[in-house]
Amino acid sequence: MTTNAKMLLTVLGDPTRQAILDLLLEGPQPVGQLAALLPVSRPAVSQHLKVLKEVGLVMDHQEGTRRVYRVDPAGLAPLRAYLERFWQQAMVAFAQHAENQHADDQTDNKE
Repeated sequence: MTTNAKMLLTVLGDPTRQAILDLLLEGPQPVGQLAALLPVSRPAVSQHLKVLKEVGLVMDHQEGTRRVYRVDPAGLAPLRAYLERFWQQAMVAFAQHAENQHADDQTDNKE
């Protein structure tokens, strides 16, 4: 499945998913450990992890009888690309504004 930035932003719009991702940024963790740190049930954490996994933000592996989840850095690539494009546009607009301001200052100094 190809994930786009809008889908990632939608998924990350949920505060519980943000909290799960924040916890996983500290290191891999099983569902039970995540649930113990959050104000939601273990089944709810599992559902949120399923959504995060579907969009490629987390990956998991089996360790004995439990699944351990971790952040998939590649999963953020579409969001990073989107934000980079936004940042580039903002920098171009800033440069144009600065050039216009400089030109206006030069004109004012000549008068």
